[in-house]
Amino acid sequence: MRLGVFDSGIGGLTVLRAIRRRWPGHATVYLGDTARVPYGIKSRQTVIHYARQNTRLLLAEAVDLLVIACNTASAFALEALRDLPVPVVGVIEPGAAAAVGATRSGRIGVIGTAATIASGAYEAAIRRLAPAARVSSRACPLLVPLAEEGWETTAVARATLERYLEGWLPAPASDPETPDVLVLGCTHYPVFKPLLSELLGPGITLIDSADAVAAALAPWLDAAPPEPAPGHRLLVTDAADGFARAARRLLGETVIDLQVVDLLPAVADKQLQEG
Repeated sequence: MRLGVFDSGIGGLTVLRAIRRRWPGHATVYLGDTARVPYGIKSRQTVIHYARQNTRLLLAEAVDLLVIACNTASAFALEALRDLPVPVVGVIEPGAAAAVGATRSGRIGVIGTAATIASGAYEAAIRRLAPAARVSSRACPLLVPLAEEGWETTAVARATLERYLEGWLPAPASDPETPDVLVLGCTHYPVFKPLLSELLGPGITLIDSADAVAAALAPWLDAAPPEPAPGHRLLVTDAADGFARAARRLLGETVIDLQVVDLLPAVADKQLQEG
């Protein structure tokens, strides 16, 4: 199968990496909408509009399954994309399930972009699985630009996280306000895992939804025969050099197939064909 994956920037590469590791026999096309990153400060309607444009481009690449590797787009646009001719998988439900499975106390923390946190999508998904769960959510909007700049190990990143996670650094497990599980509710955030683990201590389990998303593809990929030489393409809408450096680092590859694309002509051509 040919898998389409999109995100606002480099964050979704963590999901792509998990997918490639679990399903190495399947081709992938990744679209990073780097011209319009970050999505987390945009309105619901704007994110839905962007998601539809991204989806049309990936469908033009003949993908058989679509992964929304962006928490904000999953929160706002997943239902709007249910009418697509291919299956669509978001990152929130798999991440919520992983958090519910990992918690011992029923206290779950979620950090994400302002839009994802405001949507309440994680809290709703967690409570569907565990109605008694106590969910604490915090918006951390500065982490996305820090990740995009590659500043995840800097003093600036440390100071930012200390401010965002004030009260959780670290508190006794008996404290009713302290979660024992923290969901990284943005695919950019896994780059901060070493620093988060250091700051939070061993009492809080970090949930990276990338592996959970890769596992959630099993209903379609288990029965799909692998390809002998699957291709992997990376598409961006801007800033190819910075993205290329991040892709090599996150994917562990020295040679990548990267192309800058213009969404508007692709969308216009698709609309003309449909009309």
